[in-house]
Amino acid sequence: MFKLLTKLGLDKYADSRTSAPAAQAEKTAEIRLVFGNAKDAKAALVPDSPIYLRLLNESALLTDVLFLHDRKVFSVHDAAPLVEDLLRVILAGTYPLYAADSKALWRYAFSHEITMAPPVFDFSLAAYLLNPNAASYSIKETALAYSVPLPAFPESEGSETDPMLLSETACLEVLHKRLSGNLEANEQTALLTGIEMPLAKVLASMELAGMEVSRKQIEDYSVVLSKEIDTLQQEIYDLAGETFNIQSPKQLGVILFEKLGLPGKKKTKTGYSTNADVLEDLRYDYPIVEKILSYRAYAKLKSTYCEGLLKAIAEDGRIHSTFNQTETRTGRLSSTEPNLQNIPVRTELGREFRKFFVAKNGCDIVDADYSQIELRVLAALSDDQTMIDCFNEGIDIHTSTAAKVFGIPEENVTSELRSRAKAVNFGIVYGIGAFSLAKDIHVTRAEAEKFIKAYLALYSSVDAYMEHSIQEAKEKGYAVTLFNRRRYLPELSSSNHMLRSFGERVARNMPIQGTAADIIKIAMVKVFKDLEGLKSRLILQVHDELIIETAAGEEAQVEKLLKDCMENAVKLSVDLVADLGRGASWYDLK
Repeated sequence: MFKLLTKLGLDKYADSRTSAPAAQAEKTAEIRLVFGNAKDAKAALVPDSPIYLRLLNESALLTDVLFLHDRKVFSVHDAAPLVEDLLRVILAGTYPLYAADSKALWRYAFSHEITMAPPVFDFSLAAYLLNPNAASYSIKETALAYSVPLPAFPESEGSETDPMLLSETACLEVLHKRLSGNLEANEQTALLTGIEMPLAKVLASMELAGMEVSRKQIEDYSVVLSKEIDTLQQEIYDLAGETFNIQSPKQLGVILFEKLGLPGKKKTKTGYSTNADVLEDLRYDYPIVEKILSYRAYAKLKSTYCEGLLKAIAEDGRIHSTFNQTETRTGRLSSTEPNLQNIPVRTELGREFRKFFVAKNGCDIVDADYSQIELRVLAALSDDQTMIDCFNEGIDIHTSTAAKVFGIPEENVTSELRSRAKAVNFGIVYGIGAFSLAKDIHVTRAEAEKFIKAYLALYSSVDAYMEHSIQEAKEKGYAVTLFNRRRYLPELSSSNHMLRSFGERVARNMPIQGTAADIIKIAMVKVFKDLEGLKSRLILQVHDELIIETAAGEEAQVEKLLKDCMENAVKLSVDLVADLGRGASWYDLK
């Protein structure tokens, strides 16, 4: 990979945050290996001495733990109850704790009802903040990236521990010094200790809590979708005049562009292109295309969501998604197994799935959604007084923009004009060009260019801010959020025009989207803390929305604290607004 970076001329960015010659790396000599049981490991603990901890292979019967302490690497493979007793001592706060993955430790502590003190440091989160472009945040890869030596340990008789795991654990003290030094130089220590590490505790709790789902409703909906799929399949066969595999792009291309002679065919190496862009241009003129697109939509809902969600339901009747803190380059959270942030909401057919996510008996779901947070962040970062005043006076930003851009009174703004203004408002955040805007709002490119120019004239500070963001990113090599989250942009120095253009779009967007992501993380930590002592619990975050499963009798209190925490997460020149909802299911909230 590093050879490729050198070839492309991007190597100066690859390690610009980490460069320290291997010859200058601190030595990890004189670290001894200790293989033993949990009882002996506990007896060997030295008061006030740091512990660098990794939890491995947790199960109901046996648990593996590795930790560096007092210049020794302890490898403990023992019965789960005995290891639990050891971890109760380690996690209690007597020893400064440096975690390879603090979220995993919080999950363990919560699930075993262990009182855990917050760790001092988290290696994976620190590595992520220093380089969100990295492919991996494993100890091994991070040590190599920061020129920290991995001492070689021979395989030992009577130990099943991988020697590489031992080597990785042995380097943690030196690696911590390197990472913390870089964080300090980047002014990112507060981002780690004040936002990301407290959030790991919140996410661990949310993963364990999960969200209740109705298996029967999902199964019933799957039957409905199957019937619709069968009906559409037969209608497609009738229009085509023969049966064929609708899921096969090759067979579908032959039917559409050879047998039926539809226009707009695009030949590829494997046949005709039948992707969504090609078919969308034909859907309103040819009934068979409309039915094919509907068939695909129903089939995806059935396979990806019905079948996928049914497989993900745990024994407790809830879905426990995994929240990823180190996945995106902008700082946003993502979720997997399943991806609850990708539950469809754009169509009524897709929104049906939110009906299946319900509150447990005796509870309601309360949620709050930030209103236009990225536009509000843009107004604050650009210090555009026109936009700031619009938000702080409670004026509808899209209606106001349409009125000013099109030169008409606000009461004369039609829904179509408002939609066009909305597309420009949000498009500007993502660096939209005239070509893309014209396609989105169905106007000519000349008209789209006119809209964009009028918009930037209205919000002149936004235009200046966008240009400044690009120039600053080119000078520094990265874009940065209000809270010093960085995204490195080697694309800005590329000789390839498309890569440079991509880098410029990211330089405009990342400070906005990343700051919005930081704000909701801060809000999550505040909400979690304020829920302490209540039966209600935070269970889900989706983009700009937080969801709390709220116990009976706590609804009013939860609504107030949720709105307060979100709207007062940070102090900006623009008011933050969170819209509340309450219902028996996720669907009922809107």
